[in-house]
Amino acid sequence: MKKTFALLLTAVMMLALLTACGGGDKPADTTPPADTSAPADTSAPADTAEPEAPAAGGNIGVCIYKFDDAFMTTYRNALEAILKEKGYEVTVVDGNNDQAKQNEQINTFITQGVDALIINPVMTSAADTIIATVKSAGIPTVLINREPTADQMAAYDKLVYVGCDAAQSGTFQGELILETPNGGDINGDGKISYIMIQGDPENIDAQLRTEYSVKALTDAGKEVEQLNLTRGDWDREKGQTICANDLAQFGDKIEVVFCNNDDMAIGALQAIQSAGRKVNEDIYLVGVDALDAALNEVSNGNMTGTVLNDANGQAAGAVAEMEKLLGGATYASGEQSVYVDYVKVTPENVSDFMK
Repeated sequence: MKKTFALLLTAVMMLALLTACGGGDKPADTTPPADTSAPADTSAPADTAEPEAPAAGGNIGVCIYKFDDAFMTTYRNALEAILKEKGYEVTVVDGNNDQAKQNEQINTFITQGVDALIINPVMTSAADTIIATVKSAGIPTVLINREPTADQMAAYDKLVYVGCDAAQSGTFQGELILETPNGGDINGDGKISYIMIQGDPENIDAQLRTEYSVKALTDAGKEVEQLNLTRGDWDREKGQTICANDLAQFGDKIEVVFCNNDDMAIGALQAIQSAGRKVNEDIYLVGVDALDAALNEVSNGNMTGTVLNDANGQAAGAVAEMEKLLGGATYASGEQSVYVDYVKVTPENVSDFMK
């Protein structure tokens, strides 16, 4: 009896086991049920392919620090032309050299829902505020012409700077002087006596051009004497006034006039000519930007040289980086600056840059 009961119990247990395992020929399905609420995402991971810009254009907001800057006029015209040719809707606004106004313009663009921003900051000291604003809105942004620090840039991975290395432009200015027949020492007293007409000293470009133009001389073993350094705010009339005052005060002691940009250099040239001085004979004059007016003066022997600040190349670079951002690219800290080289312009090669 006990044996019969044991066999019966074993049969019951086997039947229960088969039922728990699903029974029959069909194995148990252990895969989770499919999510039918949305189609599966079959796209490749973000880091497996180079991001591409959207096929169609978008709405782009461009903030320029002020429209009546000669170099930035060339730059913004090139930028606008490239963007429109690519099919983008472009709105370009004038900051009137007023950071508060530019901040409002940036906020307006964000409210309007632009796809990307290209910003030429009024003040580099405002970079933290600008970066925090665009980061909060998640707007891909390219900064141009005025470079924040690497630490500031690192706060937002959809941010990139496109411009030139201002230290290089200053170095090239100094080299233009060193390449003159007397190396800048016109009166032969063993030192180069100069005046510096500076842009906006808050601007990193002005700071670096001022520093490195003179550093190129001292690195070459030259003794230098700074007779005066005056802020000219990139303005032609101020350049003329500053140079006229310095010529009246220091006279023939001035051997070199360094100008942080060409517009101030053209103003300085007017003062030099009014004072009866002759560039490349009893005084040297250099600028930066290679504006058409400056190229003409270099060609005519009225400027020692200038340094090409490639507006067209920078504009093309800014658009290219913007399109990468629109395509989903992000930038790691330390990799957020894209530079376009400066080029020395002399009487020997100036024709290569003239229209």
